[in-house]
Amino acid sequence: MHDLGIVIVNWNTCEFLRRCLETVLASEGDLTFRTVVVDNASDDGSVAMVERLFPQVELIANGENLGYPHGNNIGLHHLGYRAVGDIAASAPRYALLLNPDTELPPTALAEMVQFMDTRPDIGVAGPKLLLTDGSLDKACRRGFPTPMVSFYHYSGLAKLFPRNRRFGRYNMTFADEDEDLEVDSVVGAYMQVRKSVIEQVGLLDESFFMYGEDLDWSYRVKQAGYKVWYHPAVIVRHVKRAASRKNPKAQFEFWRAMLIFYRKHFRHTTVLPVHLMIMTALLFKGGPGLWQEIRNPTPTR
Repeated sequence: MHDLGIVIVNWNTCEFLRRCLETVLASEGDLTFRTVVVDNASDDGSVAMVERLFPQVELIANGENLGYPHGNNIGLHHLGYRAVGDIAASAPRYALLLNPDTELPPTALAEMVQFMDTRPDIGVAGPKLLLTDGSLDKACRRGFPTPMVSFYHYSGLAKLFPRNRRFGRYNMTFADEDEDLEVDSVVGAYMQVRKSVIEQVGLLDESFFMYGEDLDWSYRVKQAGYKVWYHPAVIVRHVKRAASRKNPKAQFEFWRAMLIFYRKHFRHTTVLPVHLMIMTALLFKGGPGLWQEIRNPTPTR
């Protein structure tokens, strides 16, 4: 049994993927790992590049862009993580979701595995992610976007009072970025999950297309009684392309993900007036295209 099974979902990030794989395969330390690249129908030569330069990497080439959670589930299934109560004995002790626009220091994988080995109460962990300018990627330690936490964030109160534990919950800005910290969620760019946890909570929810699936997975992990942990002693570089965040499709999918997450986890405890305000705000942010999702919700699991 390997210590770590790494799944990298790629869509048209050939050069980032090449650099990511170079750093993954240069990893040092006392661990064994498998690396699976799931390509979502890239047209930039990514598949040929992996075949040519990284024959030791297990490659799955999809015929269409199936989205981030579906792509990850394909990779996880390939590694032996199938469903609740149905995990292959050969599946690695930990699964790692890793974005192709990350770059790992040589000891990062070994250190993260060692950290989780010492903390059986932790179901999910992630390192400190730094952007190219050296600043913290705030998404690497988050609070769940409950109605109140979202209000504090989008009303500007979080920016006015970032050190306040109530108002700064969305990005945990009240805590030092070098402080080991229990959080609600880490980000799917580097998300390490314990095998026994996947056996209990299952795989990613494919009703999300991109964004939100890591929050949802973390929510289910915490519901199962495990902790989610931010471990800044390990530092990983995250390019996090600005262009993709400005893409209209990406912006729509972000707000669609927030709608799915809210409806799945908080709608049943939200009073009607607040619910109507939330739906109005989501429709305003997500645009007319979100109306279809509101009227005919995608089934979740």
